[in-house]
Amino acid sequence: MNSSPSSASPLSKAETASGATSGLFDQSALSTLAQRLVEAAKRAGADAADAVAVRGVSQGVEVRDGRVEESERSEGDDVGLRVLVGQRQAVVSTNDISGDGIAKLAERAVAMARVAPDDKYVGLADPALLAREFADLDLLDRNIPTTSELERRACEAEAAGLAVKGVTKSGGASASSGIGGMVLVTSTGFHGSYLRSSHGISMTAISGDGTSMERDYDFTSAPHASDLASPDSVGRKAGERTVARSNPRKVETCKVPVVYDPRVSGSLVGHLVGAINGASIARKTSFLKDRMGEQLFAKNIRIIDDPLRVRGLRSQTFDAEGVRVKKTALIDEGVLTTWLLDCATARELGLVTTGHAHRGVSSSPSPGSYNLHLEPGEMTPKELISDIKQGFYVTDLIGSGVNGVTGDYSRGASGFWIENGEITYPVSEVTIAGHLLPMFKSLVPANDLEFRYGVNAPTLRIEGLTLGGR
Repeated sequence: MNSSPSSASPLSKAETASGATSGLFDQSALSTLAQRLVEAAKRAGADAADAVAVRGVSQGVEVRDGRVEESERSEGDDVGLRVLVGQRQAVVSTNDISGDGIAKLAERAVAMARVAPDDKYVGLADPALLAREFADLDLLDRNIPTTSELERRACEAEAAGLAVKGVTKSGGASASSGIGGMVLVTSTGFHGSYLRSSHGISMTAISGDGTSMERDYDFTSAPHASDLASPDSVGRKAGERTVARSNPRKVETCKVPVVYDPRVSGSLVGHLVGAINGASIARKTSFLKDRMGEQLFAKNIRIIDDPLRVRGLRSQTFDAEGVRVKKTALIDEGVLTTWLLDCATARELGLVTTGHAHRGVSSSPSPGSYNLHLEPGEMTPKELISDIKQGFYVTDLIGSGVNGVTGDYSRGASGFWIENGEITYPVSEVTIAGHLLPMFKSLVPANDLEFRYGVNAPTLRIEGLTLGGR
């Protein structure tokens, strides 16, 4: 089976001229290494094996008050080998294989597997499910920025934030870039690879002084630098958000509609996805374990997981077991349609993997999501809040007080008070509490969906949450 085109397309003339740069995009040595590990495992007595080789390159610059505070770069390749002897499994990893290291690593892995406990659910993916075609998702930006370019981006973002009236100091700004990729080889004949790049800019601004200081931030990230928001807009938004939070008030404990800003609304999608993870379902530790096929949301709600989005932050053409991936509606017309499954959890539940396996070099596969989004509604955000007499608009969430077993929800929050359909004064130090099932039922989306994060949702309104104040 062929590798993903993201890792195999020709180098430009400029890249050919730079051995150091072109070497970052060449995964042939990693592919050969993974293949040799699998072959060595079979010779050592494994019934089946797979190997992953992961490349990671990152560089970043942090500035404060126009001066570089930190500049760093890291680069490394790591490999992991999983072997199966009967129904027993072992995983080993290393970042240093030299001499006869491959044979020794394989022998050690097989020896570990032979003394591991039996697990009737372990095993490689069914060959019929493996990916055979690899779409070009345009994940790799071959223009690697210089350190001076990263410094320029960070300084520009910081200057724009400091220029906002009311901002008293900088909390720092940063710019980064990186390349990450994976090669997967299995003893059943799969051989796939991909590379993706990443770019980011962030800025934190501070207003006020002493005990009345407030801070807020903005950031942008994308596989291609051309898709980033401008450093100026990142800094300006950070400054404007910070100033808007100045002199926050407390509110009385009450039960009101709560509106989630797009910066935090994706967290609700995250809570759903955590609850439908196959590992939680198999362990019976999810409040949704018996609700497959039920209407959890209103009929107009669809939540999509799309690993094949072009230039998506979490896109890839195959999962960590080599299984083909596809765009999936996790919630369709409000109904829960599927769990997120890898091969082991699928076998345990008597189902077929959904192609959601993720893994590192030192771990066995486990289920996880890709690019998630909740589809937009028809109302504008202004229309969504227009009939709220009193309510709360959330812009920041604190802590992780969500119980995945019971569905109980409690998060620290800050944001703005809504009065007579208008966003008014800033509010801080409150707690939002409720239960995820009725929250899902009453959820109403606005029409302002943007694809900025790994999990994206528009402005969302939820009825009847308890706001814990003074």
